[in-house]
Amino acid sequence: MLLYHAGFDVIKEPDIHYGRKNADFGQGFYTTSDKEFAYRWAEESSGKKTIVNHYELDTEGLVVKKLDRSEEWFEYIYGNRHLKPDELEADVIVGPIANDIIYDTLGITTSGFLDKKESMELLMIGPEYVQVVIKTEKANSQLKWLSSDELTSEQLADYQKVMAKENQEFQRLFAKKFEEMEE
Repeated sequence: MLLYHAGFDVIKEPDIHYGRKNADFGQGFYTTSDKEFAYRWAEESSGKKTIVNHYELDTEGLVVKKLDRSEEWFEYIYGNRHLKPDELEADVIVGPIANDIIYDTLGITTSGFLDKKESMELLMIGPEYVQVVIKTEKANSQLKWLSSDELTSEQLADYQKVMAKENQEFQRLFAKKFEEMEE
């Protein structure tokens, strides 16, 4: 399986323990199998290079859990965002990103403004970007770094235009759905 990770460093040996424990699928090394999305997701930071690392994952002998936009997916993300113990036994988890970057849908749920059903409806809106998370040392040992690309400011600007369009459409659909819920 070919995977991609956007960031600011060439990462030949990822650390699955680095990063937030309250991310969608808990702590792990976050990648995507969608090369184009990895490049669009890349960000620019002053004084840093923007890098997209390319990997190959040998899934033989690994437990790979695939999630789709479902109640199981929602409950798993909800639990991880609230730092509940991660009891899903998998080496690798593949599934959609929770599209709540612009509006903290899960945070709104916690505050009591939305119930879980309404939150899940809002999280179903927009494109389904897939993330692949390396959760265990076993899976990490089967992840091979292939190469990396350094993106130019011009490339980043072009990719950011695409993301801005997608985010604008997402905001429109989100607002429409939110208005329907209030009626």
